[in-house]
Amino acid sequence: MGAEASLPEGYSVSLAGEKDLEGIRRIYNHAVETGTATFDTEAKSLEDRRAWLTAHDEARPVFVIRLKEIGEVAAWGSLSRWSEKRAYDTTAEVSIYVDPAHQKRGLGGFLLSRLIESARQGGIHMLISRIAEGNAASLALHRRFGFRHVGTLREVGRKFGRYIDVDILELRVGDREAGS
Repeated sequence: MGAEASLPEGYSVSLAGEKDLEGIRRIYNHAVETGTATFDTEAKSLEDRRAWLTAHDEARPVFVIRLKEIGEVAAWGSLSRWSEKRAYDTTAEVSIYVDPAHQKRGLGGFLLSRLIESARQGGIHMLISRIAEGNAASLALHRRFGFRHVGTLREVGRKFGRYIDVDILELRVGDREAGS
C-alpha cells in the first residue's frame, strides 16, 4: 500500500543539520505568516529552530531537500513526537513544508515517502497528520500514500480571525504485535 515518489532532477535530499536551519526557518515562517498549515502565529527564531532540530532523533528525523547547484533548502519534512507521554513513543506526527517557489514538483510526495520509510526502519508504529481545513492538496497527498481519515476536530484552531477545523489522518507503518 502507498505510492512511489522519486526526487525530481536538480534536487538532493539529506538529514537536516545546522547549515539547513535558516532555510527551514524561512520556509516555516512563511507558512506561519501566510497560511494554516501550522497553527503557530509568531515567527520562529533561529535559536528556536535549533532547539527543535535537537529534539529529533534517529526514529524521528528531519529531512531537507536542497537545490543541488546552490544548496538552498527547497523543502523539509519531519517526524516529531506525538506526545511526551511514554506510551506514545512509537507514534510520530508528520510535517512537510515546501517553499512556494518549489511546490507542485513532487517534493512533498518524495518527503512523505522518505518519512514513511524512515518510520518503518526506526520502529515507529503509527504516523499521524493534522491537516487544517482548506488544504485539499495535503489531504490528497496523504491519501495517495495510504493515510486514512479518522476524524475531524471542529473549530479547534483560530488563526487570521476565524476558527479552523483540523482533519486527523493516520497510517500504521509498524506490525500489529508489540515488539515485532
